[in-house]
Amino acid sequence: MTSTHATDVPGDIAPAPTRARDAAATGQRRARREPYLLAAAFFVLYAVLSITRYFRDGARSWDLGIFEQVVRSYAHLEAPVADLKGPGFAILGDHFSPVTALLAPFYRVFPSPLTLLIAQAALFALAVVPVTRGATALLGRGAGAAIGVAYGLSWGVQRAVDFDFHEICFAVPLIAFALEAVVRQRWRAALCWALPLLLVKEDLGLTAAAIAVIVAVRARRCGQARVVPVALGVACACAVTCAITLGLVIPAFNSGGEYDYWTKLGEGGGPADAVFSGAEEKVRTLLWVVVPTTGLLALRSPLLIALLPTLAWRFVSAEPHYWGTDWHYSAVLMPVTALALADAVALTRASHRAWLRRYAHHLPACALAAALALSTTLPVAALTRTDSYRAGTEEAAGVLDRIPDDAEVAANIRPISHLTGRCRVFWIGNTYGPAPGYIAYYDPLRSAESLLAYADSLRPGVRYEVLAEDGGYWVLRAT
Repeated sequence: MTSTHATDVPGDIAPAPTRARDAAATGQRRARREPYLLAAAFFVLYAVLSITRYFRDGARSWDLGIFEQVVRSYAHLEAPVADLKGPGFAILGDHFSPVTALLAPFYRVFPSPLTLLIAQAALFALAVVPVTRGATALLGRGAGAAIGVAYGLSWGVQRAVDFDFHEICFAVPLIAFALEAVVRQRWRAALCWALPLLLVKEDLGLTAAAIAVIVAVRARRCGQARVVPVALGVACACAVTCAITLGLVIPAFNSGGEYDYWTKLGEGGGPADAVFSGAEEKVRTLLWVVVPTTGLLALRSPLLIALLPTLAWRFVSAEPHYWGTDWHYSAVLMPVTALALADAVALTRASHRAWLRRYAHHLPACALAAALALSTTLPVAALTRTDSYRAGTEEAAGVLDRIPDDAEVAANIRPISHLTGRCRVFWIGNTYGPAPGYIAYYDPLRSAESLLAYADSLRPGVRYEVLAEDGGYWVLRAT
């Protein structure tokens, strides 16, 4: 009778333990790749959404034009100026966002507003990586990928991508990386990722402070008491820096010597009354933030502390645009809710309530299903319609091309981003300073007579003539 040894196994059939180890290694490699593959897919999605809207002439505000003027200034090693805010307006006297200078090298090579839109798409998509990795580390591959996709399709990010360009696109990945480090108990990394928020926008200093407080709370819970005073010190430093930025830095750049947005808190009956103004809309926004994204379970996670500064300044303001779910204001909340959901599900696994454990177990899939369902009414749904891929009228380009390079132009929203890369563009409503040589205007319902009368009301004593008109676009030239 002969015995069979491992060496008798045919060479193309590995022993079971070896096969198991290989399968595990393959699974780990796939798990490491998944966040980056998801991020690449969402980058394409966001870029297509932004680019098609730009070519459809679908500008919704003057923000893309303002930021192109700022980045163009940086690219030419000049002080950051946004003439759309006023002739020679120093943008650091409006919002403190020096981080936008990072786009200057790319803009110098590719001088186009599309450079800003593509950079924004890349930054929003980059946040998918830490969200997916953090959720996977806590919950495993399936649930982690579900939360990563749910973040990528979240309504707050979609609204921001659909709203031209804004500096908060830098904040979203920073917040995501910081909170990923928190859930992985990498306290120093969490603080280091949070600190650059001070250079993104003045109010985000308080978000950085909130993340430092989260680090202190989690470190204490994990028995690492030595981290707590360091984290609290960083929180205090961030709050003080925020106060200095608001009280000294921005006013130093502002021609009026003040922070203009304080007036939004002083309107009406002041901040106390503003809290209760539009209460219905504010409650609706809160529900949108925590219900479809987390099923309310994230309320069990201290990571939600990072929501408070943004929600606070929005809700104490008397500006109604800040209260709702439109525009870009909620994008910085989305990585917080995504990772708070993953954290809460992980914490709930130890609950003695069986129904709560079952509820938590199914929530990542439910959050993904909710994001997919809501996307049918959100901006990405436009990509399923053929008219989304139709460029704007050729007549518009022909009309605007009549304006020479380096000309001074007053414009309303639609023509702005088509001119800021080659002209000095002012907002048509700003009537102080010298009269511009050209006016670019979009209004398909205007007649030549009414538009000339409007130009005369803006600049009495300056005569304009119609230089070109087609497709609703008008160009007037000073005579």
